[in-house]
Amino acid sequence: MAALEAIDPGWCPPGCVGWQRCFTLTRTHVRAGGALPEATGELLVQGEDLGAWAAAQRHGWDTLSPAQQWLLDSALGLEPAAPGALPGKLTTDGKWALNLRAARQFHDREGHLRPARKHIERLDDDGRPADIKLGTFVDNTRRRADKLTPQRRTELDQLGMRW
Repeated sequence: MAALEAIDPGWCPPGCVGWQRCFTLTRTHVRAGGALPEATGELLVQGEDLGAWAAAQRHGWDTLSPAQQWLLDSALGLEPAAPGALPGKLTTDGKWALNLRAARQFHDREGHLRPARKHIERLDDDGRPADIKLGTFVDNTRRRADKLTPQRRTELDQLGMRW
């Protein structure tokens, strides 16, 4: 990986094929004279929601590699979201983080992680209330335990998750 990084910092390591695909589709659209999509559902190309992808890049700027940031800025003119800006569609990691935050809040208050199936946990999401279907999240996560990354499984184990 280090040798590839030395040759091209923008090479595509495993797991970023989807990112490269959306970047290429967006760049093609912009080069053809189209406007950079701003919102979810604004531009669908080959089954990809490029508006949602662009919004996710703006709001997840700090999680991108320097090469990705450079590509977005130089080829698309895309910049990070302003502080306090409302995010568009959450990424998978963003959804996980929000659900985990709800699970931690529930665990801190109740002392366990066994919410009822229909339990909704209310979070304060940067001054805005967010209702998280925690019971559904816990039940679905338990059913899909074999697909979790070790880190995610450990995060839930720390809260006493019953598998």
